Amino acid sequence: MATAYPDLAVVGHFSIDTLNLPTRTAPFIILGGAVTYTSLAAKNLDAKTQIISRVGEHFPQAYLWWLEQEDVNVAAVTRHPDEDTTGFELTYTKNFSDRTLKLKTKGHTLTLQDIPRDLYAKAVHLGPIANEIPIEVACELKKHCEVLSLDPQGLTRSFGAQGNVYENAAEVDNDIFSLINIYKSSKDEIYALTGESELKAAIRAVHDVGVETVIVTNGAKDAVLSVEGLQNNVPAFPSEVLVDPTGAGDVFIGAFLTEYLKGKESLWCGAVGSAAASLIVESIGPTYFGKKEEIYRRANVLYEKELKQ
Repeated sequence: MATAYPDLAVVGHFSIDTLNLPTRTAPFIILGGAVTYTSLAAKNLDAKTQIISRVGEHFPQAYLWWLEQEDVNVAAVTRHPDEDTTGFELTYTKNFSDRTLKLKTKGHTLTLQDIPRDLYAKAVHLGPIANEIPIEVACELKKHCEVLSLDPQGLTRSFGAQGNVYENAAEVDNDIFSLINIYKSSKDEIYALTGESELKAAIRAVHDVGVETVIVTNGAKDAVLSVEGLQNNVPAFPSEVLVDPTGAGDVFIGAFLTEYLKGKESLWCGAVGSAAASLIVESIGPTYFGKKEEIYRRANVLYEKELKQ
């Protein structure tokens, strides 16, 4: 029987998220992490997805069972009884304009042994959330795919004694960017990584190390998509209601990569990413990603009215 290779493998830590939402009187505990949101967003658009991660003793088995039921391959998720699982507490302000992030527990760094020997994927997405992907792991993963993408959010984070999170790009191994085909981050992250204070210059700096596609998200406002230096704004599709913005950027890149792997043009991929992100924020956590028909309807509205020239 032929091996069923994934379209997209997502690499990084899970997180047990404690959400403090302004619309809720009590914290809401749910599965998080880029691996969760990105893989489910891609699967929702019919991509075959796989997660490569490691978890600690107390990680609920029910989460892995649920992902399996959602047709996400978790065979490369290994459990280590002597380790913790990464966990964050996220507290949003009243109008969701800002959030405070606090590390509660931190999982073990991924190692070369965590990469399946027979891994081959059309794309591998690196989604670190707590410095868990070292350069040697990224170099090895590059050998197992056609396209390597990165969201560096977890590489720029440092943690205080009480778990307070602050940005510290000084310790990021910049060699990782020479491996990447597609880069996606927030404005603050690309400014921190490049040392630039103007967006065009920051994007150009990422292109200069060989990255073909650069995506910079701007919260609920829009995103900038730059392909080989040609920049376009991708508008945000207005959500019907804002319930929980956690994971919107991860959903964007999951949807973007799915369309990219189908050979679609980059502006369409961006429209699908924006449409998918507009739906995930309408519910709590990774519980509802919207019907793909609605994602494509919203994407088509953006593409036809805002992007297609």
